[in-house]
Amino acid sequence: MQPVRHADLPSTDVPGTDLPGTGPERVSPEAEYRSVVNPAPRRRQSIGVKVGAVTIGGGHPIVVQSMTNTDTADALGTVRQVQALAAAGSELVRITVNTEEAARQIGRIRELLDAAGCRVPLIGDFHYNGHLLLTRYPDCAEGLAKYRINPGNVGFKHKRDSQFATMIETAIRYDRPVRIGVNWGSLDGELLTRMMDDNARLSEPRDAREVTREALIVSALESARRAEAIGLARDHIVLSCKVSGVQDLIAVYTDLGARCDYALHLGLTEAGMGSKGIVASAAGLAILLQQGIGDTIRISLTPEPGGDRTTEVIVAQEILQTMGFRSFTPLVTACPGCGRTTSTVFQELADKIQSFVRSQMPIWGERYVGVEDMSLAVMGCVVNGPGESKHADIGISLPGTGEVPAAPVFIDGEKAMTLRGEGIAEEFQRIVEEYVERRYARRA
Repeated sequence: MQPVRHADLPSTDVPGTDLPGTGPERVSPEAEYRSVVNPAPRRRQSIGVKVGAVTIGGGHPIVVQSMTNTDTADALGTVRQVQALAAAGSELVRITVNTEEAARQIGRIRELLDAAGCRVPLIGDFHYNGHLLLTRYPDCAEGLAKYRINPGNVGFKHKRDSQFATMIETAIRYDRPVRIGVNWGSLDGELLTRMMDDNARLSEPRDAREVTREALIVSALESARRAEAIGLARDHIVLSCKVSGVQDLIAVYTDLGARCDYALHLGLTEAGMGSKGIVASAAGLAILLQQGIGDTIRISLTPEPGGDRTTEVIVAQEILQTMGFRSFTPLVTACPGCGRTTSTVFQELADKIQSFVRSQMPIWGERYVGVEDMSLAVMGCVVNGPGESKHADIGISLPGTGEVPAAPVFIDGEKAMTLRGEGIAEEFQRIVEEYVERRYARRA
């Protein structure tokens, strides 16, 4: 790998709560109307936790986060991936800190990101040896904005309490919040055994799966109380109880959310690959979010070979946006196609417009107030095309099979023009740009 100079790193500043959809910004009349007829569910009350410039919980917008899959000892490779995730919209990025070499590189990674203008807070993911790495490498403890501790493998037997205490004391010393992240696959074996034995002695024992779910919650809450007893403030604690099954996720977080007011990190621990991972994540998270549960989310997708890690960020954003919690980028409504739409023109146009909008959002977001709420429609025939186009801020209804080769464009519910010829995609893109310039107020 060629050395990367500070100047070679793309500038991707992610200012946390200044991202679109998080501040007290003006919104378009259509966005206000949509928020009235389709309001986001009421959120569960939780204690706000500051992670750098980003706040998790406490009534703040639900935060999108992700995690690198690079070797953290490879500082340059990790910096590149952090930048890509931040540019895609990840407001927090977690990195693995598992070896001394990884811990040594944290300070450098933070310096390189800062030099490139990428201010996204970094979270250190610790297992087994976090107490050693945080104490031996002060630059690591200082460079991270939050520590993730897994109670199931922070230490074993008589060492568990002292090693957990060491990590909490380090968090207190550096004024860093902690996520106490319990995981189905690495649950404290002694705790689970004790709870299973207690359950077996009951006259009517509960199902083993139910006991395991309860053990997750008990591990999280007991660890949080232990952290508070050591001296960590409640507004420095985030909890998670991660599992891989959708029904288990719903059951665990519904119960956990009712039993505490800590901020909650939400997500499946291993969602899977491709459509399976996306569907599982959306199915589980949507139900919990609808109940108001969840203050920060991560979509743990297994990337396709050579796939883009940023996909998980986009999926997280789209879940939140389609449910009405936040707006990140204008979304394109497009019909699925049928026998009336044998041409691929509308498919290609929808893809081009969605890609164009995403590529423009870093610029539009800085220039225009409320542009993330804009809605577009690209439809394939006259059945639903004109109607859907009228409901969008800007819509185009392309001709279906056998229809007149003309594409009416609707702006703010009114037919504005009709496009014809080979350059429809380019012309419609120009119309969208002009609409944004004309419709949305420029930021001061």
